[in-house]
Amino acid sequence: MAGNGFQASSYANDRPPSSTGSGEGDISTDPASSGFFTTDFKKHDDLKTMLDSNKDSLKLEAMKRIIGMVAKGKDASDLFPPVVKNVVSKNLEVKKLVYVYLTRYAEEQQDLALLSISTFQRALKDPNQLIRASALRVLSSIRVPVITPIMMLAIKEAVMDMSPYVRKTAAHAIPKLYSLDPETKEQLIEVLDRLLADKTTLVAGSAIQAFVEICPERIDLIHKNYRKLCNLLVDVEEWGQVVILNMLTHYCRTQFISPNQDGAEESERPFYESSEKDSDEEGDDEHDDSEKKKKAEKLAPYVMDHDHRLLLRQSKPLLNSRNAAVVMAVAQLYHHCAPKSEVGIVAKSLIRLLRSHKEIQYVVLSNIATMTDKRKGMFEPYLKSFYVRSCDPLHVKLLKLEILTSLATETNISTILREFQTYVTSSDKDFAAATIQAIGRCASSIAEVTDTCLNGLVRLMSNRDEAVVAESVVVIKKLLQMRPSEHKSIICHMAKMVDKITVPMARASILWLIGEYSERVPKIAPDVLRRMAKNFINEEDIVKLQILNLAVKLCITNPKQTKLLCQYVLNLAKYDQNYDIRDRSRFLRQFVLSTDKPCALAKYSKKIFLATKPAPVLESLTKAHDNYQLGSLSHLLNMKTTGYQELPEWPSVAPDPTVRNVEVPPAWKEERETVKGKKTKQKQPSTDLKSFYSSSSEDEDDDDDDDDDDSSEEESEDESVEGKDASEESGEEEEEEEEAEEPSSDSSADSSDSSDDSDEDSSEEDSSEDESEKEVKKPAKAAPVEEKPKKTSKSKAEAKPSSGGGVDTGGPDLLLDLDDLGPALPNPAAPGNPSMGAGNLLTPTAAGSGRSSPSGFAATAQSNIVQGITISPKEYELLNRLSTGGLSVTYKYTRTISAFSSKMVSLELTFLNAGDKPFTCLKIGDKKIQPGMEIHDFPEIASLGVGSTSMALMGINFNDTTQAAGFQLSCEQGSFPVSISAPVGELMQPHTMGESEFKSQQGKLGGMNENKETVAIAENNSSPEGLCLCVRSVANLLQVPSSQSDVYLFAAQTLATSTLVLVSIKVQGKSSKVTVNCEKMVIGTMLMKDLKKALVA
Repeated sequence: MAGNGFQASSYANDRPPSSTGSGEGDISTDPASSGFFTTDFKKHDDLKTMLDSNKDSLKLEAMKRIIGMVAKGKDASDLFPPVVKNVVSKNLEVKKLVYVYLTRYAEEQQDLALLSISTFQRALKDPNQLIRASALRVLSSIRVPVITPIMMLAIKEAVMDMSPYVRKTAAHAIPKLYSLDPETKEQLIEVLDRLLADKTTLVAGSAIQAFVEICPERIDLIHKNYRKLCNLLVDVEEWGQVVILNMLTHYCRTQFISPNQDGAEESERPFYESSEKDSDEEGDDEHDDSEKKKKAEKLAPYVMDHDHRLLLRQSKPLLNSRNAAVVMAVAQLYHHCAPKSEVGIVAKSLIRLLRSHKEIQYVVLSNIATMTDKRKGMFEPYLKSFYVRSCDPLHVKLLKLEILTSLATETNISTILREFQTYVTSSDKDFAAATIQAIGRCASSIAEVTDTCLNGLVRLMSNRDEAVVAESVVVIKKLLQMRPSEHKSIICHMAKMVDKITVPMARASILWLIGEYSERVPKIAPDVLRRMAKNFINEEDIVKLQILNLAVKLCITNPKQTKLLCQYVLNLAKYDQNYDIRDRSRFLRQFVLSTDKPCALAKYSKKIFLATKPAPVLESLTKAHDNYQLGSLSHLLNMKTTGYQELPEWPSVAPDPTVRNVEVPPAWKEERETVKGKKTKQKQPSTDLKSFYSSSSEDEDDDDDDDDDDSSEEESEDESVEGKDASEESGEEEEEEEEAEEPSSDSSADSSDSSDDSDEDSSEEDSSEDESEKEVKKPAKAAPVEEKPKKTSKSKAEAKPSSGGGVDTGGPDLLLDLDDLGPALPNPAAPGNPSMGAGNLLTPTAAGSGRSSPSGFAATAQSNIVQGITISPKEYELLNRLSTGGLSVTYKYTRTISAFSSKMVSLELTFLNAGDKPFTCLKIGDKKIQPGMEIHDFPEIASLGVGSTSMALMGINFNDTTQAAGFQLSCEQGSFPVSISAPVGELMQPHTMGESEFKSQQGKLGGMNENKETVAIAENNSSPEGLCLCVRSVANLLQVPSSQSDVYLFAAQTLATSTLVLVSIKVQGKSSKVTVNCEKMVIGTMLMKDLKKALVA
């Protein structure tokens, strides 16, 4: 109905249709009575009535029509009062459209918008993220300085919002507030710093845009986010990719040195340099060594910074983007920041853009024209892509001509000239003239074809088209200046055509040539001057000036024949209407015609007028565009536009690269730094150390007789010492000399420890190395407990003092060092843990835990770590023998890092043949999995005999979902459909962190990412051991040290996406407060449900 009304309304008077929707106006359709001439016509009256009604359907229809009017560019500002009243509407669709309208007109109707500001503030707390974002957008559109504090408060709250869409809107509001009140810059920078640290791809582009508009000079805000931005680049929306790439181009030019340094271009220079040095040493022994050193430094090979390479590598895939602006942004990044040898990869992508719309073609060709001036070889293979088509507009044709001319070389010039011959015959005069200029540029740049081009241009002088002839003359004139002595015949030919050519510029060019080279045509030049003097008063001004120049030059070289003619011409020019010509005649008269007071410069007239002129340089019209950044508006227009930032020059010395290191320190960072600071202290007497280690070794030799897994024991001992080290910070270090005095059985462990010391600074992230460092550095204080191992041998953990190297490594070396995969593990063979077997090797232990005690508590009072907990893997049935004829299959989750992929859950399958015949060729058949899931097959089992058992490992990437992964378990005896659905707790892996980092991350994961419940814990689970056993049996979590004895913290990451999962349990009497924080709300909710069920049972 509304559409019919719009279609029936005639004349552009914005008159609405009648409220009946019939399409007939309330006023006669006669033009004289239409809205142009009627003063009592009520504009938009039906819309106001619909907005004031009580029915949401009418309000929604009215708002749709109003937004349609706004989209068409019609004025709907008079509807502001009735629209703004509906901002309190409970209908979500109506409210959204009202905010769209208010965003458009809030700046124009500021007074009315201010009346509803309290409503906007309430909407900032709305549960719907779209309403919150719309309210902030409208609030920032009200350009009244009075509400600056309100806007600032709203932005600060919005950047903490759990919705990335609201945070994105906050980033858009920051430049608006800054333009309204520049004094808020410092506060906005603090807010912007938080937004730049946001890991959401939706926010990244908007935050960088706000940074560019507010404080582009604060490059320090980018340092810690540089690598994150590079890695997020592929996933950011297209608009954000363009903004980030342009910003990173400027960042790259200020933080890295140029990859195209002169000393780094030739890789063979060091080779020749060395040979030169050898010859110098043989022939001249007095060569200065310092000069050699300086020369070697100058020619040192260039090594690209890792962060510089990261930017180029991460931006390269964007060359395949469907968005032309993104491709262009990557192209300008490579043009300005990449090594010359790598820039060529953008050529193919830019050529692809030439198939787009004409507007895009023009922008891309403008940038290609600039790039070809410096790098011809890039686009030479794509020469045919720049051939002009008949359907191309003129501006595209001219750019293609520029590019073809720049790409011309000795090898392809014949092809290009044949193409130009076709263009000259074009009906478009401007294009034909530009083609002739392009031919002239080719002739001037490639000497081999100069004569060919000149002959062709001379033939064009007989063309019927005046514009072609004129342009040919002008270009010939420029070419003749290069070698005039060889082309006397061409000058004579042009002199004969001076009467036929009527274009002023061409006539002026011919006259200039004759005057400049009059000595080569002494018989023709005076006759040309005679004919020009005869028609002097009818010539154009530019021709008159050249006639004056010709007369003076001939008067100097041939005064007998031309002096009277020269005087005649000067007299005519003396009374010309143009003052330039009058002034020129008075000026020239003093040089050639004698007066009572001769001019002092008259004797130098020949040197002044007949001096050798330099040949003109025919350059590309786009060469000046190179002063601006590629892809910018300033580059396109060849002028500096508002907001353009100059591209900085490369620094001569690279700034400090460590400013981009943002690694989070672990919980024990402070302890480690304290240990490192003691390297200058005196060492312990070697005799004490030797007795200490020898006693420890003897005890270990006695206890390790029945131990088959010595390497696992070493890991357990490494872990057991850490707690004691934390309480013994006053101890002194052990030097490398002391390590040499240890028993030979300790040599392998010592060598690994010493290597850890040497690589300490370069591998601080490796927790296993950090632990081994501490063990070597603090043995001295352990002397008082030296007798403990002799008194008791109940637990190996108690019997071992801080001896980092006293472990027998005589057993076989492990192929996989478990210390590299996470925290160290309990000793499976220790007497204190009799129930722990090989199947429980991967039970997670607490981060930074100390030595275990029989009671299970940590030895230190700084944390409430619980040790000695054994988690038995639960077994699930996959196939029942009754349904398969005897084949039974069970599986369990190993909680190990899968050998197939770090994103996969590792499962151990157990096959049992309880039938009366063997099963052969057992393998995984067809798979039915959800998008994003992956299944890694177990190796095919060739045969499973009667009564025999076989085990196999497989991996499944559940993509962080609990949806079932279905597949066929096939064999020659049949195929059986099965499915595996992982509990939410098995979709994660332990994550190491400290208490401070835990609380920091927990604060970020608030709101909808947080689940809280009070749980009445069963009595058997109320002890610390029972509590931790419940939590770890439900999920593969790692306990985090906590300074509060009644608070237990656990952390993990999801396998597929590395999303953080945090669990905290605060014991309050018989009940506990359980909190689960996770960005994936489904995982958080399901984990809370499983934890509650386990704790209550």
